[in-house]
Amino acid sequence: MKKPIIGIMMRTDISKDNRSIQYIYDTARSAIIECGGEPLLLCPPKNLDYSKTKFDEYPDFTNEEIKNINFWLDMCDGLFLPGGNKYSKYDCLVFELALKRDLPILGVCLGMQIMSNYKKEFKLEKINSSINHYDTNKKYCHQVKIKKDSLLYKIIDKEQIEVNSYHKIQAFPNNLFDIVAVAPDGVIEAIQMKEKKFVLGVQWHPEKMVEYDKDALKLMNYFINEAIIYKEDKDKKVIRV
Repeated sequence: MKKPIIGIMMRTDISKDNRSIQYIYDTARSAIIECGGEPLLLCPPKNLDYSKTKFDEYPDFTNEEIKNINFWLDMCDGLFLPGGNKYSKYDCLVFELALKRDLPILGVCLGMQIMSNYKKEFKLEKINSSINHYDTNKKYCHQVKIKKDSLLYKIIDKEQIEVNSYHKIQAFPNNLFDIVAVAPDGVIEAIQMKEKKFVLGVQWHPEKMVEYDKDALKLMNYFINEAIIYKEDKDKKVIRV
């Protein structure tokens, strides 16, 4: 059986020599391969400097650009929204089109924050807490409490886990999502989209933990398995969006 194809959104930044770049973290690529998926990088279509363009300054997408985005999403069996420092209207459009396909979607860190802003006024805010939510040197930064009646609890089978943490921004409630995990300081740590089989966002980075943490491996394996199921169903019918 062919591996499920997992679309990975690329992130934008400025290199050390001041050039605009599109990138992914290698831990995302390697974790998807390790868990049985085949990564496919999804690049933004517009010919502009994404690193310097503000969110509200992005021009509208043309019909041809939307057609091309749909072409690449048709190849995908799952969507991974990674962390990063900035996102664009391209991220929002891809997320919306993926929802229409009922693709399994896993968002981490910035990816979860993109999800939490879906169909609402853009809102992100810096964390003010005694807990350090940004420490790239620690394998575990703090605990997370998981709601028992959630998909995340079904996957991990624990009410409390230890996670890494690489974010300075917090997400806010969205009535399209259930809050399914929080940190001890109340910061939202996981959200789940209502009435969807697998649309899950977590504030930590399980893809960076698969080599040493069983809970992170459970989550990544479950995501890839959902993509396998999606692929099997897709192979039996033609999906039109």
